[in-house]
Amino acid sequence: MAAPMRRALGALAHRGAAAGVGATHAGDIATSLALRNARAWSVAARASGARNVIADVGSLQASRSTTIPRRVDPIAGAGHAAWRAYAASTAKASTAAPSSAALATAARRAFSSAATAASVPPVATRPLVNGGPAAERALGWWLAGGCAWVYSMVVLGGVTRLTRSGLSMTDWKFVEKPPLTAEDWDAEFAKYKESPEYKKTNTWMTVDDFKFIYWMEWGHRQWGRALGGYFVLPLAYFAAKGWVTRSLATRLATFFGLGAAQGAIGWWMVKSGLVEDEDNPTNAPRVSPYRLATHLTGAFTIYVAMLWTTLDVWFPTPPVIRHAAEYAGAVLNRNTPGASQVLGAARHARAVAHPLAALVGVTALSGAYVAGMDAGRAYNTFPLMDGKWIPDEYWFMWERRGWRNFFENTAAVQFDHRVLALTTLAAVTYVWGAHRFNGRLPAAARALLDASMLATLAQVGLGISALLNHVPVSLGSLHQANALNLFTAVVGLMHVLRRPRAGGLPAPAFSEARRVATTAAKTAPKPGVKVKVKVKRK
Repeated sequence: MAAPMRRALGALAHRGAAAGVGATHAGDIATSLALRNARAWSVAARASGARNVIADVGSLQASRSTTIPRRVDPIAGAGHAAWRAYAASTAKASTAAPSSAALATAARRAFSSAATAASVPPVATRPLVNGGPAAERALGWWLAGGCAWVYSMVVLGGVTRLTRSGLSMTDWKFVEKPPLTAEDWDAEFAKYKESPEYKKTNTWMTVDDFKFIYWMEWGHRQWGRALGGYFVLPLAYFAAKGWVTRSLATRLATFFGLGAAQGAIGWWMVKSGLVEDEDNPTNAPRVSPYRLATHLTGAFTIYVAMLWTTLDVWFPTPPVIRHAAEYAGAVLNRNTPGASQVLGAARHARAVAHPLAALVGVTALSGAYVAGMDAGRAYNTFPLMDGKWIPDEYWFMWERRGWRNFFENTAAVQFDHRVLALTTLAAVTYVWGAHRFNGRLPAAARALLDASMLATLAQVGLGISALLNHVPVSLGSLHQANALNLFTAVVGLMHVLRRPRAGGLPAPAFSEARRVATTAAKTAPKPGVKVKVKVKRK
């Protein structure tokens, strides 16, 4: 593999020099890239089994229209970018010296045929999935189904909380059979009567009333257990087929561990509501807001991690890289942004997308404390709270509890959530206005910016509506579900703009290719100047 590539680039350099075309930075870097990465190219070739994939790459017109396929060997992509930049600069020199055009064309054709014979395949070097596109699609859809399942778990958990059903089951068993006979229901209802919630708030309940809240909590628990079966059984099949790589297996094992821990955290949370509040023994019992926030944070973490992995399987090459590669060898002009401009736009958007995601996460976490404190059922006006911008009760618990005032004081919890929500709206609006109309960003990034803006507007509207209506189950559930919608859009945006990582484009090679694409087209080699090019041969 290395020898044919050396011969191809050696012929390119010698014929370019004979034509009076100087050895540009692009040619030097293209040669060094090939020599340095010939072994990696060879490994990729054996892995893919693809041949004859670079046809007539030397044609300048073809280089303008050539796009890199979705599964691209990043190192080969860097070499392609360097070659296209070299072709552009050669064409520029040929324009200045028409007599050298024929030899320059011959040089490009020589490189094309030799590269074709060398069989350099555009494939991913470290895919998460073995087995080709069919395996990718199967695992991708399976993971997407898991994301949808976790999404439904979060929504169902919110409905369970809003209907005050979470404390109906006063114990936890690995296998929980539902009561089916009248005697079974009487036994379960007798357990519930011993709980603080029944004694403080639900003494009016009958067995029929109890059945509703019991089925809600039982269904939430069983839906989580069923998710474990959905996860393990197909995974065993995929592993037996040899489709799961070690990297993907590590991620999946982490997801499974987090899911198991999530069940334990859920019961730990419920237990906190089965005892009386020592500080306020007359209050209606509720679960600890700290434990509820932990439970919700765990669910969001699992969802985001599974979503990111799903996108990694479906889109192993960052769209921004493919978008930049389309222009890597094109001549810079007013209408065609260069690769450096595309990458610069992505870098600037990424710099604000990550803090934006953190802000969205903190705002969602503050919403967990609002839910845990039932703070949405107080101060049901907007934008003022009890007729004031900052309620008098904001520092009510500061002297007694210090920093806990911000997590256990209803006024402080709701006010902080309002401020964070409006700050998120302002931040998303700024990011959308600053980057949405930048044509150098990939189309997927611009679409996700639109989705983030729409989800944020809907979230603020749902939050205000739920507050003014004392948090009905319908609006409260939609508000929680849409928080995940916003998270999905922002995480998707981060994924589109992500920086190449291990298994992606190597940073040194990519930096060189980017430098080639931006400088070679601007550098017009002086025609008629012969440059000696030394090519090492084995």
